[in-house]
Amino acid sequence: MIKKIKENPVITNFKDKYPNANAIIVVVAIIMFWRGVWGLLDIYLFPGSPALSYLVSITLGVLILYLDGFSLDNLKR
Repeated sequence: MIKKIKENPVITNFKDKYPNANAIIVVVAIIMFWRGVWGLLDIYLFPGSPALSYLVSITLGVLILYLDGFSLDNLKR
């Protein structure tokens, strides 16, 4: 079903015809995803201690990126 939606000619034509509008839609989707994750972490990850929650989030994020071997070079095209 998702594949059908992604391959819909209306969507592919929109992407080709309006790449800037498509980029804006993608950016908004990323922001919405980030907001949802942030909200869930605020509720469930040490809700009574924001400083501890932030430190644990930073530590886990850096650890995951380190274990994955991520570097800023991965962002280059």
